[in-house]
Amino acid sequence: MAQAAAVAKPPAPPRRRRASATPRRLPYLLIAPAALLMLGFIAYPVISVFYYSLQDYNPTKPWRNGFAGFDNFVRIFTDDPIFWDTLVFSAKWVFVEVGLQLLFGLALALIVNQTFVGRGIGRALVFSPWAVSGVLTSAIWVLLYNSQTGITRYLADLGIGDYGTSWLSDTSTVFSAAVVADLWRGVPFFAILILADLQSVSKDLYEAAEVDGASRFKQFWHITLPHLKDAIILSTLLRAVWEFNNVDLLYTLTGGGPAGVTTTLPLYIANTSVDAHDFGYASALTTVAFVILLFCSIVYLRLSKFGGENK
Repeated sequence: MAQAAAVAKPPAPPRRRRASATPRRLPYLLIAPAALLMLGFIAYPVISVFYYSLQDYNPTKPWRNGFAGFDNFVRIFTDDPIFWDTLVFSAKWVFVEVGLQLLFGLALALIVNQTFVGRGIGRALVFSPWAVSGVLTSAIWVLLYNSQTGITRYLADLGIGDYGTSWLSDTSTVFSAAVVADLWRGVPFFAILILADLQSVSKDLYEAAEVDGASRFKQFWHITLPHLKDAIILSTLLRAVWEFNNVDLLYTLTGGGPAGVTTTLPLYIANTSVDAHDFGYASALTTVAFVILLFCSIVYLRLSKFGGENK
């Protein structure tokens, strides 16, 4: 009977092989080296800045180096009028530059999105300034603003203005001159991003709007702009951060002058660290600038409802 029971017992089901975890982990293993490198190049400088912001660190005066606590931050907000002046100018610079670049970039994108003879060449000419480095852009405009061989010389030949006039050394014209120089390079950035988004707008929407009798302006306002919302929000945020941190153009064009009227906060930080060798105080200024940018970016994204549905 025992033998019969053994024969009647059904066979055990085959054991399932446990799925290997290696294929699931493989993508993370492949990107791990690059991620670690990026983390090292980003995290180490950020942590170093936070560390030195709490220190008195000046290589030319080592006997004064040491832990300072929050003294550098107290000095920024209570005993440094230059900080407030540079912060106000930085806000003015970002607002004017980003606003004008967006306006002209949107106009250029709408123009080169049309069909016309030589459109490819036109697009290349419009986008070419963005391929020029910031230092080279500054060198070009320094030559254009040269009082002996630049624009003012030719205007003086036409009877407009006086010979030897330098727009970069006059406090009443230096801001406008710097804005024009940066517009030349910044406008193509907006034109490229907006044009790329314009390519995805369905032509059926415009055809339907024309059938309904909508004017060009109404088509732009109710079709084009809502479609470009996220592209405009993202491009303005990126460009605002870049313009706030702009050092190369203003440093080459004006050096923060004349009389410090074109000194932005990052340029003030650069002068404090490189020229004055006060790396502890410069690190504190950098930390404050980081917090300001982070706060403004979060508020801007929340108020603009980036990524939300267009109503």
